[in-house]
Amino acid sequence: MEKPHGEDLIILQKTFDMITFAYPILAQFPKAEKYALVADIKRCMDIMLEHIIEAQKKYYKKTTLQNLDIALAKLRAYTRLANMLGFLPNKKYEQWSARNVEIGKMIGGWMNSEKNKSARS
Repeated sequence: MEKPHGEDLIILQKTFDMITFAYPILAQFPKAEKYALVADIKRCMDIMLEHIIEAQKKYYKKTTLQNLDIALAKLRAYTRLANMLGFLPNKKYEQWSARNVEIGKMIGGWMNSEKNKSARS
């Protein structure tokens, strides 16, 4: 996938990659889940994308990064639930979880970086 125009954050690219990985999987969920679990998962991913863009643009990022971390935690819970209910095969769950872990590490690094910046000020 190409880099989004004007965006140089690796976390943004990784989130786009995770979303493009997830959408075909979500399309295979049972029809009854399309407006429930699938909608919740998609909303979490949308919120993550929004918070990344907001954090990139804001001077004070702490609250936005905390909200991003919360959205990722919700996404992890929903994907785990989808796996437990049998809608998300183990292999796909493992691949998705690995992407979430990578994004989580980036969020943690970004939060630490911001904490260090404010400590130096």
